[in-house]
Amino acid sequence: MIATMLTLTRKDVNALRMTDDYSLHRVIYSLFEDVRSEAEKRSSVPSGLLFADKGGDAKGRRILILSDRPPLQPAHGTLSASWTVPDEFLQHRFYKFEVTLNPTRKENKSGRRVPIKTREEVAAWFGGKSLASWGFSVDPARLDVRMLPVMQFSKQDDRPVTHGAASVSGMLRVENRDLFIESFNKGIGRGRAFGFGLLQIEPLKDDSNH
Repeated sequence: MIATMLTLTRKDVNALRMTDDYSLHRVIYSLFEDVRSEAEKRSSVPSGLLFADKGGDAKGRRILILSDRPPLQPAHGTLSASWTVPDEFLQHRFYKFEVTLNPTRKENKSGRRVPIKTREEVAAWFGGKSLASWGFSVDPARLDVRMLPVMQFSKQDDRPVTHGAASVSGMLRVENRDLFIESFNKGIGRGRAFGFGLLQIEPLKDDSNH
């Protein structure tokens, strides 16, 4: 996997006509060769790329990208800090982590997915899913959860899309190495095409008491 930082100045943002979260999705996906067939897209075969909007400052807006293939040279913006993730990076036991998620649960009666709206519920949901679904354990009581503004936009077919959003950070302990590596490579949760699910991790010493 390849980690890359895309920096967009205000001039770049205007040139790319970035007006909403769908615009950001469009810009990121334009940086990569489309390797999926239409049938694969409909059956939710992963795109091979994830991204996380890291916000902006005087230098511009930064987007962290993780991909299974190198990006193309952008018409606008600057690609920097491109780094091939070494295998040993994913062999530690403890990591400091941060991830932006679209937390939902399925209603028993209707089968509809509904957003999880409070910090306490997100922490419990994340702690309940992490081991079985993503290969690591966390202490829900020690998670830092921030509820983020709801993401709303219209896709190309004018169909409205709404995603609840939350940032979760803390320390994780790897319990199932293969599942953890898959979670890092493919992302976790729903809405990964729109900037959710990129597990941003930093190794900690195995004797860490953080």
